[in-house]
Amino acid sequence: MALPTPATRPTLYFIGVSTGQSSIMRVFPAWAAHLGLDAEIKGIDFPLHADPAAYRAAVAFIRDDPMSAGALVTTHKIDLFKACHDLFDVIDPHAAFMDETSCISKQDGKLVCHAKDPISSGLSLDGFLPPDHFARTGAEVFSMGAGGSTIALTWHLMRRTRGANVPSRIVVSNRSQGRLDEIARIHRNVPTYVRLDYVLAPDPRDNDAVVAGLKPGSLVINATGLGKDAPGSPLTDAVQFPQDAIIWDLNYRGNLIFLDQARAQENPKHLQIEDGWTYFIHGWTQVIAEVFHITIPTGGPDFDALARIAGEVGAVKRA
Repeated sequence: MALPTPATRPTLYFIGVSTGQSSIMRVFPAWAAHLGLDAEIKGIDFPLHADPAAYRAAVAFIRDDPMSAGALVTTHKIDLFKACHDLFDVIDPHAAFMDETSCISKQDGKLVCHAKDPISSGLSLDGFLPPDHFARTGAEVFSMGAGGSTIALTWHLMRRTRGANVPSRIVVSNRSQGRLDEIARIHRNVPTYVRLDYVLAPDPRDNDAVVAGLKPGSLVINATGLGKDAPGSPLTDAVQFPQDAIIWDLNYRGNLIFLDQARAQENPKHLQIEDGWTYFIHGWTQVIAEVFHITIPTGGPDFDALARIAGEVGAVKRA
């Protein structure tokens, strides 16, 4: 991985796997014009679970380059935090609690680590979940993939401050035990009444088995990156979704096989199917606001204008 050349104008970096394919490369210039920002975006791609030295080199570059304003981190949130936490002058409470970096910014000469997923995932979830969904239905949540996104969204859903509107059970699966152990450690520090189960799922059929046992109305989430960062789905085509389930793929681009599997059962099972487009918008606007020290609302006419611009310039979601 070659580091970018020193920036010649304020630059936001996108640290991911296949950043050139993301709609943000088309959306950001349009958003910048709308917001009055003289800035550009550049991608930095790493393979999954890259060498820690590579993460450190990228973070040090952003820290030391005067015109590099910050970064959004996807896919590598946990790995980058583990490799680079000592490079940050400030680590925000969410990032410290969840051991992840989803945003890097600079403030008063200090390099700041943020975890924005708890905010963006919460805004996205609350935007499409029916009112008091869990309190009314007793439904469960199954999130496949134990990375930063699942840590954030389960934190949002399991807190006691939600009152009765929490899932009756949250199940997290992952292909490796280490990530399950890590998310379980984090969950133990969240006051909750919710039952929590962790499933080692090296084979998609393991996830099929969990889905088959979920209650009607349950929320099933693909937080693995499969369909975007790598081809495929965490489920097989034989999966049977619960009746009235809500199906959420955090991806909005790629082959999106997980969503195709859900659409095949949409009518007979009366499924509500959501992709990651709104999550994409909330995630990026939260980071842009932090990196460039501006205010971007999370709803209302100004937010709707940004969503409309994103749809116009980045509408091909499978590209």
